[in-house]
Amino acid sequence: MQASAAMSSTAAIMNDDDDSNPPLMATYKHLLDSHPRRLDADDRTTTMDDDQSHRCALPVIDLQHGEEQCRAAIVHAASEWGFFQVTNHGVPQALLDELHEAQVAVFRRPFQRKEREPLLDFSPESYRWGTPTATRLEQLSWSEAYHIPMTTPPVTATSSGDKTRLVIEEVSTAMSKLAQKLAGILVADLRGDSDGDGDGDEDVVSRCPRSTCFLRLNRYPPCGAASGAFGLCPHTDSDFLTILHQDGVGGLQLRKGVQWLAVEPNPGALIVNVGDLLQAWSNDRYRSVEHRVMASAASERFSVAFFLCSAYDTLIRPRRRSSTAAGGDRPPPRYKSFTFGEYRNQIREDVRLTGQKFGLQRFRIQGGGPLHPSN
Repeated sequence: MQASAAMSSTAAIMNDDDDSNPPLMATYKHLLDSHPRRLDADDRTTTMDDDQSHRCALPVIDLQHGEEQCRAAIVHAASEWGFFQVTNHGVPQALLDELHEAQVAVFRRPFQRKEREPLLDFSPESYRWGTPTATRLEQLSWSEAYHIPMTTPPVTATSSGDKTRLVIEEVSTAMSKLAQKLAGILVADLRGDSDGDGDGDEDVVSRCPRSTCFLRLNRYPPCGAASGAFGLCPHTDSDFLTILHQDGVGGLQLRKGVQWLAVEPNPGALIVNVGDLLQAWSNDRYRSVEHRVMASAASERFSVAFFLCSAYDTLIRPRRRSSTAAGGDRPPPRYKSFTFGEYRNQIREDVRLTGQKFGLQRFRIQGGGPLHPSN
């Protein structure tokens, strides 16, 4: 009954405030109409309606448990899943709730204003919707977002707009501290048995200050098309580590082996996932896992993601452990060294020419093994 009421409420909002929606249907109707069946019809996918035993049970790590227990759980989850959840994470729920309210208000503004007027003091280019390069439905993201670089100095709240700016600053600062802490644990574990090997490797976490990071406010409108749509098409994150807060609607899915697994919303928990830079730096010890969002047919979805990124000139050089778990020789590097700037430029060029991201495939050394080994 409550779920039905929530859907009716969302539908009413959407009907009463149509001028806030980007023209996704008008712009991409030809892609929806040209797709003969459900977008995920051929996937081996679990959904929120599946039996409980088939839902994705991401590891949940309580950061207030013992330090050694937390460290071991974080390392194992990043290696086995590439995704995990954290509780008692230090980002106040009241602050996340305040950001959600501000986020809803921001996206309720008329679409023409969102396109024409910058949000607060952010760049006009921070607002994005759809996928301009999409030539087929599989490349389309049915969403709108504000992609906000954390380079602008914080403000003192004197108006409602300033209060929105301030809560964005507070959430990004808290998420940055959490991301730095978790990345530090993962990096320290990998460095632990290879310190003093003389390779001159720097502390990559120190090269990921808040000023080089991004916060992304996401809204996924409902899509009632028979083909369905990706709210966010399948991808891996191009950063070092991502912190995600999602609402209770659901739709996030990750690939594990040959299956797409639905991630059930967990109130009070934040989702953490490994990015491409950490996978390359760890020489595949940690996994940047492909994930996506399925647009709901009836309900809009909101989320906020913090991307821990390094400076563009940071050198990503595969970190080789001194030995394997079995005590043999340490594995050879699986990637060529590259800077974050080179990686971003290669992704942009690939998307421009082909409409898709190839990511780490472009930098993998021949004979380096499969990019994402099956489990």
